[in-house]
Amino acid sequence: MAPDFRLPDQDNNWHKLSDYRGKWVIVYFYPKDDTPGCTSEACSMRDNMVKFNSLKTVVLGISVDGVKSHKKFVDKYGLTFPLLSDEKKEVVQTYGVWQKKKFLGKEYMGVARSTFLIDPEGKIVKIYEKVKPEGHAEEVANDIMVS
Repeated sequence: MAPDFRLPDQDNNWHKLSDYRGKWVIVYFYPKDDTPGCTSEACSMRDNMVKFNSLKTVVLGISVDGVKSHKKFVDKYGLTFPLLSDEKKEVVQTYGVWQKKKFLGKEYMGVARSTFLIDPEGKIVKIYEKVKPEGHAEEVANDIMVS
């Protein structure tokens, strides 16, 4: 079963994973608002929302950025799904995506770009690790269609 969580979105509305039972849920974790890869991934999710809606699928993006940062990101790119703020890093740790990363020879802790596909009963049916933003939304949509 997918671990339940309760987090605020860009408008300070609270979302609880268990409230979405009966629908497919895409929970995607991303490193940082308004960076190239994260923007590409978010816009791809946005561009596939008609398909996700037809598949009775909810999209939830999660990062450790704050609500205000999420609001700017959503407004700048016209995102049409909630971005949830995990500033306390509880959910990213529960899902195992708060990991040691390397960049330019330096090690640091950060969010590993990952997606969890959760079925209508609340079970994780697929975990996508080391996600490449381009084409990822389409890949997840195809996996829902064949499930």
